[in-house]
Amino acid sequence: MSEAPSPARTAVVLGGSHTGMLAARALAGSADRVVVVERDTLPRGPEPRKGLPQARHAHMLWSGGVRAVEELLPGITEALQAAGGRRHPVTTGVVALSAQGWFRRWPESHHVILAGRDLLDATVRARVLADRRIELLDGTEALGLTGTGAAVTGVRIRSRDGAERTLPAALVVDATGRGSRAPRWLADLGLPGPRIREADPGLVYASRLFLAPEAAREGFPVVNLQLDPRADGPGRSGFLLPIENGRWIVTLAGTRGGEPSAVNEEFLPFARDRLRHPLLGELLEHAEPLSDVAVTRATLNRRHFYERMPVWPENFTVLGDALAVFNPVYGHGLSAAAQSALLLREVLRRHGWGRPGLARRVQRAVARPVRAAWDLALGQDVFYPGATASGPTTRDRLVSAYVGRLMHTATGNGRIARRVTDVTSLERGAYVLLTPSVLVAAAVGPLKPALTEPPLTTEERKAAGVL
Repeated sequence: MSEAPSPARTAVVLGGSHTGMLAARALAGSADRVVVVERDTLPRGPEPRKGLPQARHAHMLWSGGVRAVEELLPGITEALQAAGGRRHPVTTGVVALSAQGWFRRWPESHHVILAGRDLLDATVRARVLADRRIELLDGTEALGLTGTGAAVTGVRIRSRDGAERTLPAALVVDATGRGSRAPRWLADLGLPGPRIREADPGLVYASRLFLAPEAAREGFPVVNLQLDPRADGPGRSGFLLPIENGRWIVTLAGTRGGEPSAVNEEFLPFARDRLRHPLLGELLEHAEPLSDVAVTRATLNRRHFYERMPVWPENFTVLGDALAVFNPVYGHGLSAAAQSALLLREVLRRHGWGRPGLARRVQRAVARPVRAAWDLALGQDVFYPGATASGPTTRDRLVSAYVGRLMHTATGNGRIARRVTDVTSLERGAYVLLTPSVLVAAAVGPLKPALTEPPLTTEERKAAGVL
C-alpha cells in the first residue's frame, strides 16, 4: 500500500457500492486524494458480493438518476449499454396495471436504465477507480469517527489482517448503506441522535432470474402489475424487467398475509393465480428459470433527518441508504443517491473546500432528492395496515386522494401521464402536479376510455408465446 495520505485535502468515503463510488467521483475534482473504505472484497467484474444481498432483486435507474450519473461519469450510459444494459423508454416500453387500471403506452417522455445490479455496480466502479486520485481500501471495516462534536478529523479502520489504525481526513462521507452506524458514531462524539421516521409496509419480495423466449430477448416491455394499498385483504404485485443477456428478472411481492414463497415451485403459480391479472404468470410459462428464488423482507422506509439536527460536525456527511432507505418497489434508491452525489460536488464547487459550515450545507442539499423519493414512497406505503404506529394523517389522505385521481386521469390522458412520470423519474418536483392546467385535467378525468386488456402488441404476444 502507498504512503499514508495527508489530511489536508484527503476525503474518505465509507462504502464502495453505488453511492460510495459516485461520491468518490464527486469529490475527486476538489480533493487531492479520495480513499474509499469498503468492508467487502470487491469483485473485479459483475459478480455477487456478500454485503449486497439486494443485488438479487430487480433494480432500475430512472432518468433523473441517469442524468446525475452522466454528469459525474460522462458516457456511462453508452458504457452500460456496451456491457449489456438497456436504455428503456417510459412509458412506451411499459405495460402497467395500476390501482386505477391499465396505463396506455404513450410516446417516450423519460427512460430508465435496466441492468442487473452487479453489472451496474461493476461498470460504474471500473470508471470511478480508473481515476488515479481515487484509492480503494477493500476488505477494510470502518470502526468509528475521530474528532469532536464540532469537527470530524478522520475515521478508525480495521484492515483484513486485523490491524487497526486511524485514517486522517478533511472530509468523511458515510455511504455504508442501510447498516450505517452514523447515529452511534455521532453519539460517541457527544451529539444528539437524529429524528427518524419509519413506515413498514410489511412487504415480502421474492425474485428469480429467467431466460426469456428467444424471440422476446430484445425490445420486450417492462411488465408491472401493481397492488392497491387501500383494497381489502393482502396486496400482491409483480414486475418483470428485461436485463442483459436476454434475461428477465421477475420480482413478486405481497403484504402481510399475502407473502410470496421462497419455494421455486410456488413462484409461477403465485404469478399466475395470485396477482390482479395472470399476465406475468402466462409470460413465465414460456421462460426458462435460471436461479432459485431469493426472498427479502427489507422493504422498510426509513429516513434520518440529519439536516434538521441542531448541531452538525464539520467534515462529515451522510449519503444514500445511510441517509434514507425506500421500499424498493418504486426504484428510487439508486437515482436519489446519484442526485445526492452530484449535489455534493456542486456544493463543494460553490462554497469551496474547508469552508466553515460546508458539511451542513451538503447535508441540507442532499436532503432534497431524498425528500422527493420519500414523499413518493410514503404517499403509498403509509396506507398498508401496520405501516406506522398512528396510520395515515389527514394530509396523507388528502394527498393520496389527489394522486389517485391523477393516476386515474393518466390512464387516458397522455399529457397528465407525462407530468406524473416527470415526478416519478425524479426529473422534476411534485410542484408540476399542482399547476392550474393539471388541476383542471384531474377534475375532468381521462380523455380516453379505460383499457380492458394489457396493452401488449400482437408481435410482443407472439414473441413471448402468449397468443
